[in-house]
Amino acid sequence: VQLQASGGGLVQAGGSLRLSCTASRRTSSNNGMGWFRQSPGKEREFVAGISWNGGNTFYADSVKGRFTVSRDRGANTVYLQLSNLKPEDTAVYYCAAARSAFASTHQGDYNYWGQGTLVTVSS
Repeated sequence: VQLQASGGGLVQAGGSLRLSCTASRRTSSNNGMGWFRQSPGKEREFVAGISWNGGNTFYADSVKGRFTVSRDRGANTVYLQLSNLKPEDTAVYYCAAARSAFASTHQGDYNYWGQGTLVTVSS
C-alpha cells in the first residue's frame, strides 16, 4: 500500500486547510488510519485517528475541537480538516495505515506511511 498525502501549504493563524491521504489500493479501506505530525526539533506525534468505517474517531488534546478526521472508503481517501490553525500547528503531517481495523495513538501500530505534507502557520 502506498499513501500519498497532499493539501499542505502556508496559511495565516486562524485559517484552515484540508489535508488528503489517498491509498494506492482498496485494501486500506479495511484498516484504521491515523494522522501524525512532526515539528522541527520535535518527535513525531499523534494527531488524529479513524476506524475502518469511520465510526470511531479520536484526537490529540492539542487539536481537539479544531481538527476533524474523516474518510471516503470508496475513494480510498482519508481527510484531515484543520481549522483555527495556530503557529504551533506548523509541522510535516503524515498519514498512516494501521495494522488493524482500528486506529491507535502508537506509531508502532501502523505499517504504512505517507511521505508527509508541510503545513506552515504564520502569526
